[in-house]
Amino acid sequence: MPSMLDAVVVGAGPNGLTAAVELARRGFSVAVFEARDTVGGGARTEELTLPGFRHDPCSAAHPLGVNSPAFRSMPLDRYGLEWLQPGLPMAHPFPDGTAAVLSRSVAETAASFGPRDAGTYRRLVEPFTHRWDTLVRDFMSLPLSALPRDPLTLARFGLAGLPPSTWLMRRFRDERARTLFAGLVAHVMSPLDGLATGAVGLVFALAAHARGWPVARGGSQAISDALAAYLADLGGAVHTDYEVKRLDDLPPARAYVFDTSPTALSRIAGFGRYYGHYRYGAGVFKIDYALDGPVPWTAPEARRAGTVQVGADSREIGAALRAASREGRAPDAPFLITVQPGVVDPSRAPEGKQVFWAYGHVPNGWTGDLTDRVERQLERFAPGFRDRVLARATAGPPELAARNANYVGGDIGCGASSGLQLMLRPTLSAFPYRTPHPAVFLCSSATPPGPGVHGMSGHNAAKAVWKRLRRT
Repeated sequence: MPSMLDAVVVGAGPNGLTAAVELARRGFSVAVFEARDTVGGGARTEELTLPGFRHDPCSAAHPLGVNSPAFRSMPLDRYGLEWLQPGLPMAHPFPDGTAAVLSRSVAETAASFGPRDAGTYRRLVEPFTHRWDTLVRDFMSLPLSALPRDPLTLARFGLAGLPPSTWLMRRFRDERARTLFAGLVAHVMSPLDGLATGAVGLVFALAAHARGWPVARGGSQAISDALAAYLADLGGAVHTDYEVKRLDDLPPARAYVFDTSPTALSRIAGFGRYYGHYRYGAGVFKIDYALDGPVPWTAPEARRAGTVQVGADSREIGAALRAASREGRAPDAPFLITVQPGVVDPSRAPEGKQVFWAYGHVPNGWTGDLTDRVERQLERFAPGFRDRVLARATAGPPELAARNANYVGGDIGCGASSGLQLMLRPTLSAFPYRTPHPAVFLCSSATPPGPGVHGMSGHNAAKAVWKRLRRT
């Protein structure tokens, strides 16, 4: 290791690794320090239940990862990353045994909503589908760093997406479309009536139409391992089992980049109450299952979808989000996001078996057990589900926070995605990656564009870092 590094990165999650790669690609000397014994952060794979069953403790399906401008600019396929596309990106079953779907095809998706809403959906998304690559780059890029590449499309997207999702959902006449769209918004654990939540639903829908909602072959760890291997070839170093408690624990460097929560950064760097206003959102209660076969969904569409949203209608979904985010209680009928990688990746479990992943929303820091409510909800849409369970591994907010320090109170988004904080995080600043110390930067999901395994927070922060390094 040189006596003075150009940059030190703290945290080897997807954003920290991406920031390190972007700096190393430009010739800077970089080292990454990770508290856990492996890289990965929110993109890991472990045997949580039984031998041979490989689970993703957090992220599992990756609509933003496969569409990420940062990842798409890197040769990650050379380092073992392979995206696998299920037959359907996502399905949303209903109690009557039917389902609405989010397909690669706009027409197939629209048709699943029924004749009264098919045309409405096509008119909503088609202005953006052919301009998606430019739109996603503008949408996820460094705020105020450059003029948009397609300002007219971005402005049109803003008009549709900036109001609350409840406003956008009024365009639909029937419940099928409203329910699926409410589920899309719930992926960021924000109440449906929040500012700019319409944009959240649109981004997830457009991502599916562009490149699907794939899983990584072998598990989400493949993403992190590919980033780390690419970094090593660029000359960067990764040090695991290295907990950082203060800046003096790190080697001398011209810049320090933190893939941590704002709370942890304040503690390590001595920023006091600088991020004291920053809010953390609802937590999740997650269950990883080893199953003796596929989930017995009543709706045929759900059996071939990689991701399945579980909620009877938009009212039930909205009530579950309000309970966890505003009322401080766990919902009786939780909205569930589930992923079944085995529909496309048989390597994840022994022959004939399946891994399955489900979580519901709970208040931040909640210490109860949601298992029975989760499984009662699954039985509504997949009767006989409990009979397939060989083993389960449960993790509520305390366990999730213990596994990943960025998940404060079980908030897997590293900060509430509601109000102005959905767009302006972690502070009201035109330069959100900077901190009170000119050589210290933040690159976690607490910075724009926010949660998800896409690396764009790391990519954007790296831009701010290399501008400083070149000036100095």
